[in-house]
Formats: sequence, C-alpha cells, structure tokens
Amino acid sequence: MSGEILFQSKLFYVEKRFQTGRSGKPLERHVIVHPGAVGILPVLADSRIVLIKQYRVAADSYLIEIPAGTLEPGEEPIKTAERELTEETGYVAGKIEPMTTIFSSPGILHEKLHLFLATDLKAGSTALEDGEDIELLLVTGDQVRQMLKNGEIRDAKTLVALYRYLAM
Repeated sequence: MSGEILFQSKLFYVEKRFQTGRSGKPLERHVIVHPGAVGILPVLADSRIVLIKQYRVAADSYLIEIPAGTLEPGEEPIKTAERELTEETGYVAGKIEPMTTIFSSPGILHEKLHLFLATDLKAGSTALEDGEDIELLLVTGDQVRQMLKNGEIRDAKTLVALYRYLAM
C-alpha cells in the first residue's frame, strides 16, 4: 500500500493514501512511514530497573523512558536493541529476549515498536549521540509502581514495557 509522498525527512516520510469507506468512496489518509524502532527494558541482577530521563523536543519536556532507538536499514530489531542499550545506558546485556511488538500511534504512524527485556547486564560506557540529553535512573520495582501511580511516566512504550514486566 503506497501513495504520493507529501514530505520526506532523514528519518521518515509522510504519504497520502486512500482507504475505501463504508460508502464505497475513497477516503484520503495521511500516514507517517517510519522504519521501526525498539525499546529495551534493562533489569539489573538486584532487580532494579534501568530507566532514562531524556529531553524530548516533540513533548517539550523531560520524559522518563526505557532506552530506545530507530532501526537502521537492514538491521534486525535485536541488533538495534543491543546497540541502543549500550549507546544510551552503557550497559551490555548477556541476554535480550522479545517482550512484545506494538504500534505506538496507528491512527497516523506506521512505526512498529519491538520491545525487549535485557538482563545479565554488565556496566560500560555510553556513546550518546549529539542532541541526546540522558540521565540514568536505577529504580526498584516499588519505585516504578509509585512512579506509575503518580503519573510520572508518560511515554507509551515505557508504560507498555513496565506493565508487561510487572505483570509477569
């Protein structure tokens, strides 16, 4: 399913597509086409969870999130997860396993987000990209539950990953 590209950037493009309505008439839709991304929930041996506090331009605020990043062309999601975990937190995982795959905003966004659980972590050095303003937060399960209760975590991928993990 493809249509006319209305806008293209380095990371995504906006495409005009048509959907047939119940009336049989074509309905114009605009879709942001994105290569996909990963989110990683890192859990330390002592059960603390590694979160990051990061400034997000689109939200114009700092958000508490799991480490995440965009798939490179031809890159498997698990490889992206390994790369992004180390770049953003400095940790290298001995084990990374899939949690689930979600669509963050399917009304307009084509992006598929692959969520992973990372364990057996070894500390190392970060490799932050220009423009990444990240602070590590090492929190207990009880602290995470309180943060969720207080509405401190507002990022969708992080909410899904944490709720799935805490429900296990």
